[in-house]
Amino acid sequence: MAEITLLAISQAREGFEFVYEGGGPVCRTCPYRHACLTLDPGRRYTVTKVRPVTHPCALQESAAHVVEVKPVPRSLVVDTRSATVGSSVEVGRYPCRRLDCPTWWACAGPSLPTKQRYRVEAVDGAPVECRIGRTLKRVDAV
Repeated sequence: MAEITLLAISQAREGFEFVYEGGGPVCRTCPYRHACLTLDPGRRYTVTKVRPVTHPCALQESAAHVVEVKPVPRSLVVDTRSATVGSSVEVGRYPCRRLDCPTWWACAGPSLPTKQRYRVEAVDGAPVECRIGRTLKRVDAV
């Protein structure tokens, strides 16, 4: 079953990518909130299909299309023992202060959520360099 949400008409086109930030205060009383607020906050999605249905949206202050979306795979680094296709991993910012490490942005960077679960889709076989001695592999996960 496809995941659906509502997007402003100007954003509702196939291939459009966005990071879902969650609903606003006006969404609490919206009659369409159960269809719209179903995605995971902080996760990137891409629009796969625009449905011909529109609804009024108080958050957008305009009409919004119903769209089908799918999560965009994200490149992450995880412990080698967790790097298995199909496995579920919890990833968050690792407390690392080695800013000179080439993988610091993928381990501890500010773009990572504090904690979020991902499903591993693909594993890169090469080990990843870690300046504090962790054994890591790069994976694509959704």
